Amino acid sequence: MNNNIITYDLLIWIGLLITIISQILVSASYSRFKKKLNNKDITGFDAARKILDKNNLKDVMILETKGNLTDHYDPTRKVIRLSTDIYHGSSIASVAVAAHECGHAIQDKENYKPMRIRSKIVPTVNLCTKLGYLAIVIGAIFSYKLMEIGIILLLALLAFQLITLPVEFNASSRALKETKKLKLLDNEEIPNAKSMLSAAAFTYVAAMLSTLLEILRYVLIFTDRDN
Repeated sequence: MNNNIITYDLLIWIGLLITIISQILVSASYSRFKKKLNNKDITGFDAARKILDKNNLKDVMILETKGNLTDHYDPTRKVIRLSTDIYHGSSIASVAVAAHECGHAIQDKENYKPMRIRSKIVPTVNLCTKLGYLAIVIGAIFSYKLMEIGIILLLALLAFQLITLPVEFNASSRALKETKKLKLLDNEEIPNAKSMLSAAAFTYVAAMLSTLLEILRYVLIFTDRDN
């Protein structure tokens, strides 16, 4: 039993370590390329506007938002929100992040299937995740059958994170393509932008792996109790 407890705890620590490493990588990459000004002196706002206009997305607004790395595309309101440093900054990071969010806007315009699926399942995933954790906590105390239901419900979160991967990787691919096509960065700056986008994408991989390990931990606890 003690060995099993060690295994359960180890899975949690591994998942936590993966998450921490991914956050360190993206923060380090962002800090590094935020200090490197791009040769064209293009701000994140300018880069985003050029990409959107060239893709007939003039109706998509670009707004400034508070926070650090809070940049995102809102498909409901057709708005790209860029954090202050990205919006006003003329660094390699500013162009890369802004271009990535434009990648999502282009996905939206082209009805990119994984993005459509992800958007539709968000309410269901949120509900399943809340009920899943609740069922696991209550089930661990009163009924292991309820815990089994909780584990099944958490698979919705894992599915959501899995479908997020192609959405994010595709947005980064589109970002690099548009950046090259519109010559927003010089050729020698493209690898830097790619490096930063790769670090950001790894955070989604890390989140998925962390959830997978967490579910595996609950499965082991459930099967151990069942035996």
